[in-house]
Amino acid sequence: MIHIRPAGPIDAAPMADLLNVIIAAGGTTAMTDPVTPAMLKDWMRATPGTAAWHLAEDDGGTLLGFQWIEPKDALPPDACDIATFVQIGRAKLGIGSALFDRTRDAATTLGYTWINATIRADNTGGLAYYQSRGFETYDIRRNVPLPGGATVDRISKRFDL
Repeated sequence: MIHIRPAGPIDAAPMADLLNVIIAAGGTTAMTDPVTPAMLKDWMRATPGTAAWHLAEDDGGTLLGFQWIEPKDALPPDACDIATFVQIGRAKLGIGSALFDRTRDAATTLGYTWINATIRADNTGGLAYYQSRGFETYDIRRNVPLPGGATVDRISKRFDL
């Protein structure tokens, strides 16, 4: 069974481990450099009262994935940005759906009226995930540079609360 709970600083190490596997695999996140638990803790503290972090775990407490929302300078104040990461090999098992149910509620509680998701155009799984949640494309940025010199198209999708 999938359990969703708020994520906190104590969860930073397993969350960094999960994210680093995804970063190392490449192709689904714009992040190209590994993250540390300290970085995740800093991200969690960066926007108090305007962000929400949740994680999914199984009955044994194994981390399956995590998701967060936070404000972004490029978005209006009534919008938040979302990031979702699910353990490789565990997609399409309901983890992302369970996370989004909790995140959507948190976004409403925090006073947001819509959620932005910006996804690499070559991340077909991520695009399908956000599409299945009801996100609609509103912008496409072409040839966005990534660290290391590669470029990707980035698709921005919107979910109205």
